[in-house]
Amino acid sequence: MEKRRLGRTDLHVTAICLGTMTFGEQNTEAEGHAQMDYALDRGINFFDTAEMYAIPPKPETQGRTEEIIGTWMQSRKNRDKIILASKISGRNQFNWLRDDKSPTRVTKKQVDEAVFKSLKRLQTDYLDLYQIHYPERPVTQFGANPVIWRTPAKAEDETSIEEGLFALSEHVKAGRIRHLGLSNETTWGTMRHLFAAEKHDLPRVVSIQNAYSLLNRTFEVNLAEMSLREDVGLLAYSPLAQGYLTGKYLNGARPAGARTTLFNRGQRYETPMGEPAAAAYVALAAKYDIDPSQMAIAFVTSREFVTSTIIGATKMEQLKTDIDAIDLKITTELEAEIDKIHLQYTNPCP
Repeated sequence: MEKRRLGRTDLHVTAICLGTMTFGEQNTEAEGHAQMDYALDRGINFFDTAEMYAIPPKPETQGRTEEIIGTWMQSRKNRDKIILASKISGRNQFNWLRDDKSPTRVTKKQVDEAVFKSLKRLQTDYLDLYQIHYPERPVTQFGANPVIWRTPAKAEDETSIEEGLFALSEHVKAGRIRHLGLSNETTWGTMRHLFAAEKHDLPRVVSIQNAYSLLNRTFEVNLAEMSLREDVGLLAYSPLAQGYLTGKYLNGARPAGARTTLFNRGQRYETPMGEPAAAAYVALAAKYDIDPSQMAIAFVTSREFVTSTIIGATKMEQLKTDIDAIDLKITTELEAEIDKIHLQYTNPCP
């Protein structure tokens, strides 16, 4: 399995990262353990989770994913083989993550609580990468169409980027966190983190975890230049557009057990041009006699600004197919045809 340098650190993560947000909801503890066993056997050394998981977020399952990873590492005694990433929740009205029932923010008090709780659930004394799941400040995100995008008003209780970075840096100094990252962030937000780190001699963010797929290539505008010039590599999530690029939801299909079927959370990929675009990519894969999932993942992994592509699965056969995408090469001819579809259906699901 190919490994790539994480930012400017001495860590090298695999080009495929195992996402775990189904553990504790769609997947049992035993199934989660089996997935991690298989991923490790295939050479994957990079696992991603979050304090909010399992998904969909709710009080009954919050933190369960980290607990499942923790019992797996404890039973296998393999913490040293894993580069482990988790996340603190940003601005959200969810009130069940904090002991005092506060809405989530990236304040010092909440950072301290979140870090120690994650470490306890994971049964480890350090995290290799700790990310802000989404910004503390109000931002337009999670599927908002850029054509109708509006700048959110600044919140009165907004925690500054500097304050959040200072709080996180204390855990880096203490050895509980090795490196910091961002998620669902903008170019401006990322650069402000970098400026603050340089100005105050604080830890530099090493990665950004944003959505990136054949249906959403918005990262290529501005963020990609920042990523390459500043060595803040993309950890690309949802490379299959929550399964829509597999073709399983085409023509209104709702397979039993699939995430959209169970939770009706696929609105980000149910835009007017989302299905025609997905259908075009599925047809292109068929033309080349390749699996559409593997084509979608291989495209993402082949981008020079991508450090790792985060995959997730509920079934072992899905996981095997997705990991096998590492062996598929996007040829110049195939990429040209992908770009033709992209020009016809430009970022239908941002």
